[in-house]
Amino acid sequence: MPFINFMNITRALSDENRARILMILRGNEFCVCQITAFLDLSPSTTSKHLSVLKQARLIEGKKEGKWVYYHLADAESPESYEMARGAIDWVERSIGDSQVARKDRERVRQILESERERYGIDGCRVSDEFHSVAVHSLEAVD
Repeated sequence: MPFINFMNITRALSDENRARILMILRGNEFCVCQITAFLDLSPSTTSKHLSVLKQARLIEGKKEGKWVYYHLADAESPESYEMARGAIDWVERSIGDSQVARKDRERVRQILESERERYGIDGCRVSDEFHSVAVHSLEAVD
C-alpha cells in the first residue's frame, strides 16, 4: 500500500493545476464550481484534477445537497495521512512563496472578502440560488 500511495501522490503533484488546488485549499474549503472558475478550466477538466488528488488522498470532498466541497485531507488512516501531509508540506515549502502562489492567495483573499461584504458569508455554503450568482465563482474581483 505505501508504494501505491507514493505513486498516486507523485502523479497528483506532477501537474501545475493540481498543485495550485492544494495551495488554495490550505485553510479553505471550496465547492467544485469555485475551483473550476478559479482555474478557468472546463468542469470536466477540473473534475479530473480533483479525482487525481482525491485518489492520492491529498484532498477529501463532501457532498451537501447538489454541491461537493473540497478540503485538504484529514487523518483518514495514519499511514496515508502521514504521507499526504508530508506531500502537502513539501508542496508548501517548495512553491508556497512563488509568484503564482502569492497571486492565487491574494485572489482567494479578495474573493472571500468580496463575498463576505456582499452577502455576509464565508466560503460558498449558501443557498442553491446563490450558486447561480456570478460572484459566487472564484472569478476576478473588480
